[in-house]
Amino acid sequence: MTPRTLLEKVWTEHVVAAVSDQPMDVLYVDLHLLHEVTSPQAFDSLRAQGRLVRRPDLTLATEDHNVPTFGIGLPVEDPDSRLQMTTLRRNCTEFGVPYHPMGDPGQGIVHVIGPEQGFSQPGMTIVCGDSHTSTHGALGALALGIGGSEVEHVLATQTIVLPRPAALAVEVDGTLGADTSAKDLALAVIRALGPNGAAGQVIEYRGPAVEELSIEGRMTLCNMSIEAGARAGMVAPDEATLAYLDGRPHAPRGRDWDDAVRYWASLRTDPGAAFDRTVRLDADTITASVSWGTNPSQVVAIDGVVPDPDSFAGERERRGAVEALRYMGLTAGTPIRDIEVDTVFIGSCTNGRIEDLRAAADVLRGRRIAEGMRALAVPGSMRVRRQAEREGLDEVFRRAGFEWRTAGCSMCTGMNPDRLGPGQRSASTTNRNFEGRQGAGGRTHLVSPAVAAATAVAGTLAAPADLG
Repeated sequence: MTPRTLLEKVWTEHVVAAVSDQPMDVLYVDLHLLHEVTSPQAFDSLRAQGRLVRRPDLTLATEDHNVPTFGIGLPVEDPDSRLQMTTLRRNCTEFGVPYHPMGDPGQGIVHVIGPEQGFSQPGMTIVCGDSHTSTHGALGALALGIGGSEVEHVLATQTIVLPRPAALAVEVDGTLGADTSAKDLALAVIRALGPNGAAGQVIEYRGPAVEELSIEGRMTLCNMSIEAGARAGMVAPDEATLAYLDGRPHAPRGRDWDDAVRYWASLRTDPGAAFDRTVRLDADTITASVSWGTNPSQVVAIDGVVPDPDSFAGERERRGAVEALRYMGLTAGTPIRDIEVDTVFIGSCTNGRIEDLRAAADVLRGRRIAEGMRALAVPGSMRVRRQAEREGLDEVFRRAGFEWRTAGCSMCTGMNPDRLGPGQRSASTTNRNFEGRQGAGGRTHLVSPAVAAATAVAGTLAAPADLG
């Protein structure tokens, strides 16, 4: 047989039919995830046509984007958020789709609850009306963000029509340093590729540095694939994947587990398989990083300075840097460690898992945040929150001066009460630093959980080692 990549294997397994005269296929969908923002129109269209959800048993909904992360049990104050949440509940009840409402033990950010409950598995096709669906690719799934009309199509048919993507290998040699995280690696990849450098491609992350990451670290890496324009990110399943999935509520059991493990073992890219493109990085050169601009490729080491726009070779990059510095209120040549921050956010589908909270708590233990600092710790799911509280992490955050919240997207999206005001500056463990992303006029620096925690204590962008 011709050697095949991980992408080719998963894609081929799910082709229902080829689209004649076009490089497109109809793919079967194994898991369809929904939330309250992108699903209402799809359900309205089904209702208008008198159609049902074809496979409600392969569909799962949760409330995450609009959920307030405090005051669980109280009425939702924002009328738009309240409407979207009640609409999701009504639609799921009417169409028989399982869902986790605010405060439910299984509720959380859609890209956190899928893996943690064992819904997301190697070799699956997974779709959701959310760009960061690529997170689930950390388990060896082909996970894709889709648009509103595609959400309707999947609900009605359990299939999706997609162009065949190119395969991009990102090979990461070497070993990440002790103070360097999966978030720093993700930012390094985006910096190397550029904000649209992987457009239309599916990235397979490979190499020793990737294999050494925990599954949650791989989720962070795959989550941010979209910020380089990629269609998805994937990591081949291995022993770490099996250890992560074993015993999770919706993972296979008994003989089904044995069968699944045999299939999952076949999903690694074959020796000699051809990628359309390969990019290589050296993990030994990657350090703790901070974004300085208004897209996630505008990144510099925390030891560095705000770059001079004239240092960029291309005219587009120079113009982009000028506009980014204007919006961010920064001056070229300013040391990154001199940038004052008034808000710290730890959470999101990028860095809201238990390992992320542990990393931040390790920095905060025995310390207090800077005077005037607003700091939020928002678990990615209710299960993560309960685990953190069993470990006493909530007390570490509270004693340090953080607000300890319930699960939701929170300040990542600015679609809820947790948002920045004009001119406020955050160190955030999220995935996007676009203009206004965390609130109109808000300024966002993307960082790892450990750097976020150190920044909260220092009052300026800082690494844990800076705290002494």
